Amino acid sequence: MVKICCIGAGYVGGPTMAVIALKCPDIEVAVVDISVPRINAWNSDQLPIYEPGLDDVVKQCRGKNLFFSTDVEKHVREADIVFVSVNTPTKTRGLGAGKAADLTYWESAARMIADVSVSDKIVVEKSTVPVKTAEAIEKILMHNSKGIKFQILSNPEFLAEGTAIKDLFNPDRVLIGGRETTEGFKAVQTLKDVYAHWVPEGQIITTNLWSAELSKLAANAFLAQRISSVNAMSALCEATGADVTQVSFAVGTDSRIGSKFLNSSVGFGGSCFQKDILNLVYICECNGLPEVAEYWKQVIKINDYQKSRFVNRVVSSMFNSVSNKKIAVLGFAFKKDTGDTRETPAIDVCKGLLEDKARLSIYDPQVTEDQIQRDLSMNKFDWDHPLHLQPMSPTTVKQVSVTWDAYEATKDAHGICILTEWDEFKNLDYQKIFDNMQKPAFVFDGRNIMNLQKLREIGFIVYSIGKPLDAWLKDMPAIA
Repeated sequence: MVKICCIGAGYVGGPTMAVIALKCPDIEVAVVDISVPRINAWNSDQLPIYEPGLDDVVKQCRGKNLFFSTDVEKHVREADIVFVSVNTPTKTRGLGAGKAADLTYWESAARMIADVSVSDKIVVEKSTVPVKTAEAIEKILMHNSKGIKFQILSNPEFLAEGTAIKDLFNPDRVLIGGRETTEGFKAVQTLKDVYAHWVPEGQIITTNLWSAELSKLAANAFLAQRISSVNAMSALCEATGADVTQVSFAVGTDSRIGSKFLNSSVGFGGSCFQKDILNLVYICECNGLPEVAEYWKQVIKINDYQKSRFVNRVVSSMFNSVSNKKIAVLGFAFKKDTGDTRETPAIDVCKGLLEDKARLSIYDPQVTEDQIQRDLSMNKFDWDHPLHLQPMSPTTVKQVSVTWDAYEATKDAHGICILTEWDEFKNLDYQKIFDNMQKPAFVFDGRNIMNLQKLREIGFIVYSIGKPLDAWLKDMPAIA
């Protein structure tokens, strides 16, 4: 029986290995992590991450050919294929601070693999890593190999949170990069055989190592670039009376462009986009390509501009002050159908409002109070370190309360900021909400999900990104 071990039981490792176990009953899959609470959660009825369909997959396989364990060394030693899916945070100090990927966790994983291995292994990069990481990992393994042979493969994930299980069942493509040697081709074929249990051969792409590593960064950069492009247009739409939804629909009907990732919003979030672009910027700078680095930097700059523009709009609309005013924040996750808050635009929007002394009441159906308080008090990039290395007890932000009910969050509020596109927010009783708010009552739709006409008929003053402005908002211009 082929044995697979995955180091790292997070958003990538857990779901990916669960689907491999489901689709390959002849393969034994172990997911290992040094975090005891995380592994305990994977072995319980309350999984550590929320992802539609994940529960069913895990329950079908757990205890049969899918195992979650903290005995990292045992499972690595026994495995034929070792996936490494550990954190690759952005460095916060030293060379490349604020841009370069910190490969500390990757390096310690590689050293541990070399240390405990007693048989040849295929080591697969699953985390997003900078181009040429495989070369560094190879060197560590070779210099510590004790005669054992290792083959390094790059197999980047292209999952979208909220649809990860669907993406794993029916991927656009599976990308496998390896060394262009006899042993390298053999290792690629071994991994290809695993995916071939359910993925059509034409959708399994094989490349050299560096192409696979760079393809992941490039894909995320292209997606983020589309969001920043439409968000840049949203500012122009507001200034001219155009409607960004109509503009993006018209643009998206061009078959060369397509309609995906053209929804204007308060900004992109998630664990990958910003991190991967900063990484790309750093790689370009290191390779003597400052013009290319500058080009990709603009994608991040527009995203930051969009968030600060939203905050400025909220403050300027409410008589240029939100000091001591209650503002309801509906949605904190970076997108619907996930509890993930990594790099969510809600963090910067909330911090911007808190700087102006607002009182925030936050409701998100999938995000806990502890997570929200942690996010609002942590330093940038701290989130990407394992939980046991994060600040233990974050200071509570006193101006923030977290509720488990949208009506409670909006009661006596002056304004509502919609920051995640949860479907339930479209179906709330906004007449009831309006009746229980301070007047004038404002709605700031950061996701363009609301029926603006209905809200205006109830009596709300409404701002929606990239939409023609209310007369009220025209009279109170946002200061950039």
